Amino acid sequence: MSAVLELIELNAGYGGVPVVRDVSLTVHAGEVVALLGANGAGKTTTLLTAAGVLRPARGEVRLLGHSVSGRRPHQIAREGLMLVPDDRGVFHALTVRENLRLGGSPDLDPAFELFGALRPLQGRRCGLLSGGEQQMLGLAKAVLARPRVLLVDELSLGLAPVIVQRLLPTLRQLAVERDIGVLLVEQHTAMALSVAHRAYVMRRGKIVLEGEATELRARQDLLEASYLTEEIGGRA
Repeated sequence: MSAVLELIELNAGYGGVPVVRDVSLTVHAGEVVALLGANGAGKTTTLLTAAGVLRPARGEVRLLGHSVSGRRPHQIAREGLMLVPDDRGVFHALTVRENLRLGGSPDLDPAFELFGALRPLQGRRCGLLSGGEQQMLGLAKAVLARPRVLLVDELSLGLAPVIVQRLLPTLRQLAVERDIGVLLVEQHTAMALSVAHRAYVMRRGKIVLEGEATELRARQDLLEASYLTEEIGGRA
């Protein structure tokens, strides 16, 4: 598998205050990579920097082998990286169909093939959708842009676990069937590891653990320690 996203010794933050420090990770085509960690670990900051919303203080973001550090979000999106933020990235005053058409594709069938529950809701305003339906819509919008890399921030936020269990396998299906690299930020580690191929764990802005998802699922003691101890490094 080829690397579609590489973060190389990435440093970023807000107002000159570092939040992410020396973060290096890779995402390959056709795989789901989970980025795990407690609240405040730096996961969302990492995604925002990769997507160009934040400028890195140091380090590099490489998309499809080329540096995109310092480019604006819309430029990075045009090159194949789409971000689904934790607020779903949808417009509540617009209908489902209008939201989907903002992706620029006249053919909405690929979205409905993945998320059939949205088809009968095309004329409904997004603000009237359930949280799960809004999350499906946010993912569907991103898919219509035919991304090479998909960044998903807290897919489970505000959703019942049963809804999350239905949505997460779709991310793996997208990655495998469409050769998309997916970087998934998620609080629910067990759910994330159930669909991920690999995972990184962040603590206080640094990567403290990485490994195959199957290995990390089998080593819950090591995974839990990475959330709690000051320093732990290496591969699972």
